Amino acid sequence: MTNVLYVEDEESLAMIVSDSLEAQGFIVRHVLNGQQALIFHNKYKPDIIVMDVMMPIMDGFTTAKEIRKTDLVTPIIFLTAMTQTEDVVKGFKLGANDYIRKPFKIEELIVRMEAALKKNGNSMSPSKLVLGSYTLDCSKNTLSLGESSEKLSYRESELLKRLIENKDKVVPRDEIIRTYWSNDTYFTGRSLDVFISRIRKYLSEDERIKITNIRGVGYMLTVD
Repeated sequence: MTNVLYVEDEESLAMIVSDSLEAQGFIVRHVLNGQQALIFHNKYKPDIIVMDVMMPIMDGFTTAKEIRKTDLVTPIIFLTAMTQTEDVVKGFKLGANDYIRKPFKIEELIVRMEAALKKNGNSMSPSKLVLGSYTLDCSKNTLSLGESSEKLSYRESELLKRLIENKDKVVPRDEIIRTYWSNDTYFTGRSLDVFISRIRKYLSEDERIKITNIRGVGYMLTVD
């Protein structure tokens, strides 16, 4: 599971890019300017940062410079309309791992992100995960059993993926809500229980699979 910090002040573009990345299994946190990016970076430690340069409050170059004072590892990719050679050179000198000119293809962005992550020793999670008799395809958000296949919502797929990747471990409720629903003021712990119930129903054909509610703490997935 790859956590992406996406910094872009053009909200319509940000929505398109975020949706496209999420459809490919990334977890995307979008912020509007460099100041917000610094706060998020320091609090959540993303796996990779994709950032515009021309932004209000704090531009991308300044943001990268501040991040590199304490973090020399997390890949930074500039995604910007600034195409002059001196801008590209400046971006790399400030610690960027890559520099993509707008307009761009989402496929190119994903390939560049994957390359930066691999170079950093943090490759992306496999797109297919096996759980008992089931196979979860994270890129298509489908759960398959034999010849049958169930289409999951993005959040159902990501939640199940998180549980599989932490099999036999407790995944805290607060961590799940913060990761997938931090921007949804109407989402509650009760809502999370509903999502877990749906996932249990999807997995009901394999009796070996259990998702246990650790009261007051979180959930643990096990396979007998």
